[in-house]
Amino acid sequence: MSFTQEIRQRRTFGIISHPDAGKTTLTEKLLLFGGAIQEAGAVKSNKIKKGATSDFMEIERQRGISVATSVLAFRYKDRKINILDTPGHKDFAEDTFRTLTAVDSVIVVIDVAKGVEEQTEKLVSVCRMRNIPMIVFINKLDREGKDAFDLLDEVEQKLGLHVCPLSFPIGMGYDFQGIYNIYEGNVKLFSGGSKKKLEETLEFEDLQDPELENRIGSPALNSLKENLELVTGVYPQFSREAYLSGELQPVFFGSALNNFGVQELLDCFVQIAPDPRPKKAEERLVKPEEEQMSGFVFKIHANMDPKHRDRLAFVKIVSGTFERNKPYLHVRLGKNLKFSSPNAFFAEKKEIVDRSYPGDIVGLHDTGHFKIGDTLTEGEELHYKGIPSFSPEHFRYINNADPMKSKQLAKGIDQLMDEGVAQLFTLELNGRKVIGTVGALQYEVIQYRLEHEYGAKCTYENFPVHKACWVEPQDPNNEEYQEFLRVKQKFLARDKRGQLVFLADSAFSLQMTQDKYPSVKLHFTSEFDT
Repeated sequence: MSFTQEIRQRRTFGIISHPDAGKTTLTEKLLLFGGAIQEAGAVKSNKIKKGATSDFMEIERQRGISVATSVLAFRYKDRKINILDTPGHKDFAEDTFRTLTAVDSVIVVIDVAKGVEEQTEKLVSVCRMRNIPMIVFINKLDREGKDAFDLLDEVEQKLGLHVCPLSFPIGMGYDFQGIYNIYEGNVKLFSGGSKKKLEETLEFEDLQDPELENRIGSPALNSLKENLELVTGVYPQFSREAYLSGELQPVFFGSALNNFGVQELLDCFVQIAPDPRPKKAEERLVKPEEEQMSGFVFKIHANMDPKHRDRLAFVKIVSGTFERNKPYLHVRLGKNLKFSSPNAFFAEKKEIVDRSYPGDIVGLHDTGHFKIGDTLTEGEELHYKGIPSFSPEHFRYINNADPMKSKQLAKGIDQLMDEGVAQLFTLELNGRKVIGTVGALQYEVIQYRLEHEYGAKCTYENFPVHKACWVEPQDPNNEEYQEFLRVKQKFLARDKRGQLVFLADSAFSLQMTQDKYPSVKLHFTSEFDT
């Protein structure tokens, strides 16, 4: 198969939503329909002992939420599908925002009862900013929820999208009987109650088929016909060009838990979703068809396999072919590195791959060379843009609870910070360590992983900080900067890269500092120097 054909086969997308909208369950069912797994796991069910494939960290299985992005790959209808299942919880939004830099399209999952929720709005605004093509999947139709047209209006108004329904439900909740597939022009009715195995579906090509009326009853059929008339009258016709340019968002209805509407979504997705797209570097726009390999690290994960203390850097291939055992330039370090066992993923299962193509996600064993945002090339100096870095909102001192394990604690903190789980600040005055996070739940995750992956225990103490600001002096030698260092000494710290950070204890103090020392610039992101 030619290089161009390999690129055309790839579909790399992320699944985003508010927590509990059914994102991980949808991922499971896509894998199930793709033949990648024989039986789907339930994310929250004590009756089904099988855990969700994409939730492979122990803490995820216990809490029933995703706390890290997982990568899953499978083949479906001659396409190579790469899914990135992201955390929905706002405390792990940073991981999700970074993942959105590595996807070519997105599926947004919305709960039929709750409608559009806060976290979905934030994530969709990031996608719109980057013109990422989006498909909306309205989930949990087997439960009582909002009217389909009300939901479509809500998606348009709250998310600022232009929707185009490509399927429509027949009933909802207890009356839910199936789906009309507008894209293919047929009705699918569902029989059987298994939530894990695929059921036979009855298909009708024609709404006039008398057997269809016998099955669903004339009130439901008449209601469906009226709804379809409204859909064609109110919403625009589907256009792939408008979808790919981010101007139109197809909508599918279904119930991931009961396998309703998932195959329609997948069949349509493989046809319309974009091939790997060009990506902007600071130097130029890089196209997938280029011969020279380039890629960037968007995630680092330590201890994916607890038996082997390994650390993997997830690299999205942007252009060219990535080959095993071939030296590539690590742009930030300026040195060539070879990788003898690059991995492809199926959640925590990995297999070594000899070559990977644009759109693929490759896991590289990392001994500490990589940071998030690093670029690999065949020699060209490229820096990919848009890997966001946030100023933390929560701050706590971290203390060692077991003096015998101080080495393990130091190593654990070091590796977890490289993953981007949180940020570490070392106070200039006394060398105490402070951890800053976007959400409070991350502290629990850090504590849990330190104990279970590194054998180290820690405790926290509150540290009242309003905002962390990276310091950039106009002139490091001028009197104003020296006075700033002297007066603010107890509020200064260094981040993991050794950059100076001012930890403001209140919004008032931050404003006063900016007014008093105008030549000292304060930044809310650490990326100002690149």
